[in-house]
Amino acid sequence: MLKEFSVPAMVPAPTAGNLTDHIVQNAETNPSKVVFSLQRGDAWVGVTAAQFLDEVKAIAKGIVASGVGAGERVGVMSRTRYEWTLVDYAIWYAGGISVPVYETSSAEQVAWNLTDSGAVALFAESGKNKAVFDQVAPDLPDVTRVWVFDNDDLEPLKASGTGVSDNELEARRATVQPDTLATIIYTSGTTGRPKGCMLTHKNLMFEVENVIAGLKNVFMGPGASTLLFLPVAHVFGRLIQLGAVRAQTRLGHAPDVKQLLPLLQSFQPTFVLAVPRVFEKIYNSAQQKAAAEGKGNIFDKAAHTAIEYSEALDEGGAGFGLKLKHGLFDKLVYKKLRAAMGGQVEWAVSGGAPLGARLGHFFRGIGITVLEGYGLTETSAATTISRPGSIEVGAVGQPFPGASVKVAEDGELLLAGGQIFVGYWNNPTATAEVLEPDGWFHSGDIGEIDDRGFVRITGRKKELIVTAGGKNVAPAVVVDRLRSHARVSHCIVVGDEKPFVAAIVTLDPEALPMWLKVAGKDESLTPADLMEDAEALAEIQGAVDEANKAVSDAEAIKKWVLVPDEWTEEAGQMTPSMKLKRGVVQKEYEAQIEGIYA
Repeated sequence: MLKEFSVPAMVPAPTAGNLTDHIVQNAETNPSKVVFSLQRGDAWVGVTAAQFLDEVKAIAKGIVASGVGAGERVGVMSRTRYEWTLVDYAIWYAGGISVPVYETSSAEQVAWNLTDSGAVALFAESGKNKAVFDQVAPDLPDVTRVWVFDNDDLEPLKASGTGVSDNELEARRATVQPDTLATIIYTSGTTGRPKGCMLTHKNLMFEVENVIAGLKNVFMGPGASTLLFLPVAHVFGRLIQLGAVRAQTRLGHAPDVKQLLPLLQSFQPTFVLAVPRVFEKIYNSAQQKAAAEGKGNIFDKAAHTAIEYSEALDEGGAGFGLKLKHGLFDKLVYKKLRAAMGGQVEWAVSGGAPLGARLGHFFRGIGITVLEGYGLTETSAATTISRPGSIEVGAVGQPFPGASVKVAEDGELLLAGGQIFVGYWNNPTATAEVLEPDGWFHSGDIGEIDDRGFVRITGRKKELIVTAGGKNVAPAVVVDRLRSHARVSHCIVVGDEKPFVAAIVTLDPEALPMWLKVAGKDESLTPADLMEDAEALAEIQGAVDEANKAVSDAEAIKKWVLVPDEWTEEAGQMTPSMKLKRGVVQKEYEAQIEGIYA
């Protein structure tokens, strides 16, 4: 194992300009290129590079005319949609700094983000978002301008800016240099108040240019396109937005994830990005559907073959018999799975948490190569990423060009490069806690670097469990394996200062109806109805037994409790990026945890 690994930059950090240069260059070099597709009814309508620039400039002029000054902060509270991307660039064009606000945020969270950042204006998606803002508006006297997408407020905003000349707008844009703040992204925060991560135009431009250079086949392949459905308020979705714009990758937006499959089928992207939970859902849904149709055995054999085939690719290639079997299942199963995702998907980018080798091999085996990345808001998204032709399934890739990773004495991963943030907004103490004077950032994650420079995440430093026997347990491995089971939605592994490791488990309500049907049970039953059901408990015990195979006896789950609740962002147990708020869950189920060890 290596202690440190670096990859030279393919594109140097910029010494002039800002992110809006990308859309100006696109319009100058390829004005008629369709760079966005907007859903209009059942059709996708193209927006060219020239049209996008014109619309950005018109909104930017409106922002200037409204009195927003250079360097002032503007909030954006919306689901993932075209207007989000539009106003993001318009704010920068007007010399401002954008502050993402999750559209699911509570009034208190909205107040914190806007107050702490000193925002003077807000773009909101809907009347519902505006109503949340209105609850705290009296406490936000500086936010004097609010524009609502669904109210068509962008049109009068454009009209208000007609008196701002092109020269005046360009002068404002010229105030934005590489070291100028581009955005303040508040960490979703598994505990405590969110901190505002300050990312400069240099941070994001360096990240984008080098990620594109490393993933040229993905962003700039023939007909390259992606349908963005992850929150753009999160740094991962934001990076893909910026990368697609820079590379002139056709970009679509899917605000309603409940309609994701039909949107994928009509848009037909060449690559998608998702968090591991989405890949788990795709796999589990396909498995359950096959079982409900009496084809569960065929699917299971096809899944096993896909994994075996992918593993063989890492060992010199598949033999004749395996190729034959793989070709058969491609016609019977894999082709249908690819068609459900639009039929053109060749690549998938996964981030937010480790995917796990099983799912990585499965998707590669069906013809969709998952490129895992790793990073944080503080690192402008990715610091490591798998690249076409340089993949180790189960690892989160090597450092992307221009980035460095090293392992501290306690196993914590330290990250460096031009993508590292400049600090937390108005919080120098917190900045000093994670950012070394020489530029190394403390990630808070535990990991290792193999001899080829591939990084593996083994746990969170703060989530490291130390049992009463002194055994250090990183729960990520067993959690990943347990959550991969079709009936499991979420779980938390506990055992700090306890004699053994235990778990709290929830059932997946979406997968439940198909399982109930196959099991011959009443399909209207809810998770709460199954807390004492022998077959349901046996299913979970089987999942626990399978998960325990991946770890040592000291790390294995000895006892578990099934709870009827679904952990969600709305209920407060999950962050918007689908990370578990460990402290919240442990406090909420304190009685159940104590009962395990009674």
